[in-house]
Amino acid sequence: MKHVLLVTGASRGIGAATARLAAARGYAVCINYLRNASHATALAAEIEAAGGEAMVHQADVGNEADVVAMFEAIDARLGRITALVNNAGILETQMRVEDMDAGRLARTLQANVIGSFLCAREAVRRMARKHGGAGGTIVNVSSMAARLGSPDEYVDYAASKGAIDSFTIGLAREVAADGIRVNAVRPGLIRTDIHAAGGEPGRVDRLKGSLPLQRGGEPEEVAAAILWLLSDEASYSTGTFIDVSGGR
Repeated sequence: MKHVLLVTGASRGIGAATARLAAARGYAVCINYLRNASHATALAAEIEAAGGEAMVHQADVGNEADVVAMFEAIDARLGRITALVNNAGILETQMRVEDMDAGRLARTLQANVIGSFLCAREAVRRMARKHGGAGGTIVNVSSMAARLGSPDEYVDYAASKGAIDSFTIGLAREVAADGIRVNAVRPGLIRTDIHAAGGEPGRVDRLKGSLPLQRGGEPEEVAAAILWLLSDEASYSTGTFIDVSGGR
């Protein structure tokens, strides 16, 4: 059976590392991006040059029409999806809760929570046995922030990832009988440019000394955990989490 994977937010960081590793392991990959078309296109070209199969699709995962159109494009180009990695998410400037406005909260929840729900909905409609699918796997990218709360920095982001943790558990129990496994990874301090979006590009270096492993993580280390959860090696795991956090 052909394995078809959608990775949202795959033009950079953890998403790009996941798409690259998945393609190397035989998945046909859809690389979703919002704004960074050049990086997404370059990644697809890299995958195809190595003998893999990839497509690129621009979509805002928080927009329902965009999500529906993206899944229809995957159907037409790659075939029925068998795996989904809900990776797309945003982080806004470091700020205390007392200074946050409703617009910021809405943007964070739309991208990080509603986007994951919408993509999972479309995936389940294609994977579930009751809909003619052959089952499948979903991995949600949460964060250690869901457990730590990110005080004085990103409590809104942490709350959105807490929602992803609950979503993972609930969806896993809901669709298990349809042959779909749902799990999550919780990355810690990983070297990606999301920290620059929060206003502190050097955040990993500032905090790495507080970690038991004394270093920041790499996107490829998170991707390896994601690919394990997608694989048959994790066939008895659903509704569970892997913390990729250096012991944090």
